[in-house]
Amino acid sequence: MTASTTMTIRVSSETRQKLERIATDTRRSKSFLAAEAVSAYVDRELGIIDGIKRGMADAEAGRLVSHDEAMAEIDAVIEAAEAERAGKA
Repeated sequence: MTASTTMTIRVSSETRQKLERIATDTRRSKSFLAAEAVSAYVDRELGIIDGIKRGMADAEAGRLVSHDEAMAEIDAVIEAAEAERAGKA
C-alpha cells in the first residue's frame, strides 16, 4: 500500500455540502472521496500535460500533418460512417 500524507484544502460551502452528500450516499468518508478526487484530477492533468509535451516535441521534430490532410482524413471517416449507416437503413 502506498504511504499517505495529510493535506488541508479550502472548498466552498457548496462543494463541502455536495461532498457530504456523496459520502453519506456511498458510505465513504469525506477524506476518502476527496483523496480519490484529487488523485483522479492529478492523473488527468498530468496526462494532458504529457500529451502537450509530446505534441510540442513532434512539432519541433517536424512530425506534422497539414490541416488539409487532417480534414481530408476526417471527411473520409465521416463519409464511410454515413455510407455504412445508409446501407443498414
